[in-house]
Amino acid sequence: MNRKPRLMQQVRDVMRSRHYSIHTERAYSDWIKRYIFFHGKRHPKDMAAPEVEAFLSHLVIERNVSASEQSGSDHNTF
Repeated sequence: MNRKPRLMQQVRDVMRSRHYSIHTERAYSDWIKRYIFFHGKRHPKDMAAPEVEAFLSHLVIERNVSASEQSGSDHNTF
């Protein structure tokens, strides 16, 4: 049986193929996990812009994350 790798393994594989540093890999993985848990463990493929906006709003309002920290994710999409 040939199973497709789980999401986070796919993320790691892509980052490693692009030679991202281990620190970047860990940071991106952590943000992805936060996003998934924020939305009740829904798979990102089942979400779209409204969920991203809700998560970013949560970060700004509840977590006091600055806009400059959020904008970094716009430049490194997969």
